[in-house]
Amino acid sequence: MSNDFCVRQITANDLELMVALLHTFGEVFNEPETYTAKRPEDAYLRQLLASDYFIALVAIKDSSVIGGLAAYELKKFEQERSEIYIYDLAVSGEYRRQGVATLLIQELKKIAMLQGAYVIFVQADTGEEDEAAIALYTKLGIKENVLHFDIPVQRQ
Repeated sequence: MSNDFCVRQITANDLELMVALLHTFGEVFNEPETYTAKRPEDAYLRQLLASDYFIALVAIKDSSVIGGLAAYELKKFEQERSEIYIYDLAVSGEYRRQGVATLLIQELKKIAMLQGAYVIFVQADTGEEDEAAIALYTKLGIKENVLHFDIPVQRQ
């Protein structure tokens, strides 16, 4: 693993890092409009980052965000425990295959342990564009075959 970058958790005082992470997600996922066109107000982001259920991590090299992840802690109802769901994880193209994503997940595991979570889970698409992600997640975890359904909240 490369040691020329660091990973840190974004706090409510780190809005510039959160904005940089949004730009990184937009660039890596080729969806800049989704991640930057309707950026939340600063107060919203501060509240989210200060919450006990949202986790944002960034990988930084030479003071630039080169990757990151956004995750949510889901409190369970059947037992007093929680799960961590990785909602987004991205690494800029030139920094892939250098251990950045693995280090982000390792840092998330530390946070999950501190919060008493018993598992971290993530989804990956089955298309070619997610082959590297699937290889990474297979190396770090146990694969489950599941279906994912989007249920619209409003009529389209």
